[in-house]
Amino acid sequence: MFLLATFTALATGLGALPVSWIGPERVRRYEPFLLGVTAGVMTAASIGLLIDPIRENKVVPMLVGMVLGAAFLFLAQNRLEQRKASEDPEVGRHITRSILVFAVLFVHSLPEGFALGSAWASTTAGIGLFVFIAISLQNVPEGTATAIPMAQAGYSKARQFWAAVGTSAPQPVGAVLAFVLVEEINALLPWSLGFAAGAMFALVAADLLPEAYGEGRGRMASGGLVSALVAMGLLALLLAAVA
Repeated sequence: MFLLATFTALATGLGALPVSWIGPERVRRYEPFLLGVTAGVMTAASIGLLIDPIRENKVVPMLVGMVLGAAFLFLAQNRLEQRKASEDPEVGRHITRSILVFAVLFVHSLPEGFALGSAWASTTAGIGLFVFIAISLQNVPEGTATAIPMAQAGYSKARQFWAAVGTSAPQPVGAVLAFVLVEEINALLPWSLGFAAGAMFALVAADLLPEAYGEGRGRMASGGLVSALVAMGLLALLLAAVA
């Protein structure tokens, strides 16, 4: 179980590779598009997290989790902005965004690990393998979302790759816990899924979209946003078709 979840974490690193290949100059040139892509990936991932709690009629703990997740994001953003106030504003902004994206995806990966472990412990034939494949594939664009602000902040290719992998570090831990403690962990899922979704929604609304659409750059930002949402939607349809 631990090895399977470690593989899903490494899959996140694959998403960072295209960002390192395009180089820092193109990253700066296509900044609104890339921010739109990041916002689209995180929005789609957030929506995906909410499906199971709604389907299982566990909306109240999910909503409480979302409020707590949004509060976590805003508190973290405020603290980081205070710490970066003495640095170059442009670099400091990108570093702050890098840390926030890393933090919310790190939080987001724990309930994914719970889902993987719970599915693998299920008696339903094939569900464990399906969830493993689904999480592995979904982790790839999340790695891209992690690498984009890091490239803008000037981090090396190696740091982008390992930071992307690091966002999924809780998955092996969560998977093993859920595999061993299925009933106890399943009770926590609506709260943890809501928390992760709330944090990501808040980051998209408060930081990524305002920055992407600033200074008349809406067309390029919309292109990135729509492209990411379409790609994530097609991925969801593909996974549903083979389920």
